[in-house]
Amino acid sequence: MIRIFKLALISALALALAGCGGGDAEGEETLRVGLIPNQSPEEVEAEYQPLEDYLAEELGQPVEINVPISYNAVVEAMTSGELDIAYFGALTYVQAREQADVEPLVTEVNPRTGTTKYHSAIIVPADSEIEDIKELEGTNFAFGSASSTSGSLYPSIMLAEAGIDYRTDFEEFTYTGGHDATAQAVVNERVDAGGLEYRILLDLVEEGVIDEDAYRVIEVSQPIEGYPWVVRGDLSDEFEEDVAEAYLSIDDPELLDLMRAEGYDRVTAEDYDFDEEQARELDLFNPQELD
Repeated sequence: MIRIFKLALISALALALAGCGGGDAEGEETLRVGLIPNQSPEEVEAEYQPLEDYLAEELGQPVEINVPISYNAVVEAMTSGELDIAYFGALTYVQAREQADVEPLVTEVNPRTGTTKYHSAIIVPADSEIEDIKELEGTNFAFGSASSTSGSLYPSIMLAEAGIDYRTDFEEFTYTGGHDATAQAVVNERVDAGGLEYRILLDLVEEGVIDEDAYRVIEVSQPIEGYPWVVRGDLSDEFEEDVAEAYLSIDDPELLDLMRAEGYDRVTAEDYDFDEEQARELDLFNPQELD
């Protein structure tokens, strides 16, 4: 069963899982997988049980998926060796690789773009007088998690390209903690605008969570490299290849649909160098300081 755990419980989990995972991850050792909560942890929990079952069958060992309550909790768990595999955004991955030996393996092929890339968007309420991103100076703005690639980093990049520094040019800005929360903040007019992952926005509309007539998109980002599945660098090359092949071999339409993928492709560390460069320039490389 997927469990949601709090950061305060990480130490306890480490003791409980001592001796599990690691090495070549052979035999009956439990493979520990962590996921960033890019929507509410409960939403992520519901989605990923089939993945736990699939990986257990493909890799021939028990698998335990954990969904922390924050992005930073996944980074800390991975860098402290309490996870064997993690699903990161680009920003959380480059934060993690600064602190530990971790290796990106694969990312999903996005059904909406047909590539491994996706986009961030900046939205305003439908009846807003704001038509252009340059008009956001002096407004109230909502980001998702401070550690989110498409909910924080790329909205900040888009704003910077329009001449707006999020650190100084808003009346106020806030971190909602998730893309769904940002969408709700905008459509309910609690903020003047917000940045979030575009495909999650479209998913929320298709699921009836928000009305497509309740917001307008005023800016879309450049393509963003997909969320990497990452393993600890001290695991064997053979095991890394087994994990990569498990993802590359997924062909169950229902599982792919749940994971918002039409397949998987390999990625490398260099695919995320731009994200690290921009995060450093925008003071978002260590965003926990802003939470």
